[in-house]
Amino acid sequence: MAELSMREAYGRALAGYGALNPKVVALDVDTSASTLSSFFSGRFPERFFNIGIAEPCMVDVAAGLALGGFLPFINGFASILSLRALEQIRTCVCYARTNVKIAASYAGLSDFKDGATHYSITDLANMRALPGMTVIVPADAAEAAAWVPLVAEFDGPVYLRISRAGALPVYQPGTPLQIGKGRTLRPGRDLTLVATGAMVGRCAAAAEQLSAQGIDARLLEIHTLKPLDRDLLLQAAEETGALVTAEEHNIIGGLGSAVAETLVESRPAPLERIGIHDRFCPTGRDLDKLMDACGLSVAAVVAAAQRVVERK
Repeated sequence: MAELSMREAYGRALAGYGALNPKVVALDVDTSASTLSSFFSGRFPERFFNIGIAEPCMVDVAAGLALGGFLPFINGFASILSLRALEQIRTCVCYARTNVKIAASYAGLSDFKDGATHYSITDLANMRALPGMTVIVPADAAEAAAWVPLVAEFDGPVYLRISRAGALPVYQPGTPLQIGKGRTLRPGRDLTLVATGAMVGRCAAAAEQLSAQGIDARLLEIHTLKPLDRDLLLQAAEETGALVTAEEHNIIGGLGSAVAETLVESRPAPLERIGIHDRFCPTGRDLDKLMDACGLSVAAVVAAAQRVVERK
């Protein structure tokens, strides 16, 4: 695993960008020591607002700050922002199209010690469904940091999904990123692995194992879940004829659903989905072991690839 967690990389990057842009403000809900927006508050206390344990209020305050000409980043736990504050995000951010950036920390299963109530395994489905919302899922710590200035300079609401933990490193600092444009991390002709977030690194490891078996797997990173890079996906479907999606999320409504919708509309192809199969996952003592137990292991990706190649 990477030494630096995504949340720390994000927190440091936000503080760094705040030094360049005086319009940036940060808001939190008594969780700055966890989300690490504390890096920003330590450098710019006059531009930091602790709203207390009131996520819906934080969204409303951020919308007001945006209308006043500021650039607000709201910080909190993904599970709570995407559920308790969803109405305010829908109405005061998306419907009103206020320029609010949502840094949703402790995403996926990364709050493994606190159990199912703290996991965010439906947030991508919720945010994808909101008109006007851009949804970005970094693959590792370096990429999480790289997205901060791009998200800040994008005009419109953004949901930036941040893990509490680190992830297998796949992003080389300085590599160009573009909202709505996925990346081909590995060429291949037999099938395509389509991954987002922490599953990108696991799919890279799976591709190596498949190569040893004589299966040539292409690997795509879909960091922007919305808007989805349809062209890249359709090209992969045409050229490889089979796909496997992988996400740290319920298989309903997230990356797998988005890819399935795209394929069925334009280029049907065999598809296997790796994700959490419509269940609540247990509390864990180790994130890697919990992800494996919930069906997100490298071995699960390899097995899905083998199945989908047989279906071609």
